[in-house]
Amino acid sequence: MKLKDIEKPVYRKHLNIIIVGFIASLLILALAYGQGLIMLFADSAAVMANPTNVAAGEIANEVAATESNFKYNFLGVLLALLTCVFVLHRLRFSAFFSEVYYVWEIKQQQNAIYRKLKKIKVAASNDDPAAVDVNALVILNFYYASLKQIYLLDDNTLTMSKLNTDISELNTRIENLQLTISTDQFDKSMLADY
Repeated sequence: MKLKDIEKPVYRKHLNIIIVGFIASLLILALAYGQGLIMLFADSAAVMANPTNVAAGEIANEVAATESNFKYNFLGVLLALLTCVFVLHRLRFSAFFSEVYYVWEIKQQQNAIYRKLKKIKVAASNDDPAAVDVNALVILNFYYASLKQIYLLDDNTLTMSKLNTDISELNTRIENLQLTISTDQFDKSMLADY
């Protein structure tokens, strides 16, 4: 995976539109699916109970109808969620989603690296040029560069000073070992060694 420059305002605008659209679609579809399922499968006599009759038996029927509709409403929410996820999955390669999908992919890659980060740091800590694990240095270089990019896009400035310190330490180690490393050298298959 290669890092690419994306425009922060475009990314933020598209992300906000996608989030609002997802939530609105989920709400509307959940209501529509739930009501449709109730109309199709619920006991029509219990649903159409006359609220003016307050006999104990009819109140119990109304309560039973409300409780039995829970499963239809719940199924409606599940169907709405599946529909929204399916639509997002189909649209992920469109031009409008490109920035948001790129950030999502980077975050997935960061999670994969983070799970193996201790072993990678140990492999990269060797100062002997003959025994240094270059792949570990490449992975760390990509990880730190991608973290910095995502932190800047998401306005996460709380941990930026620690990240900058980690980046400068890594760059110093790479210079001391007289290596040339770039983020373009990273390939996710390198993680299999750790």
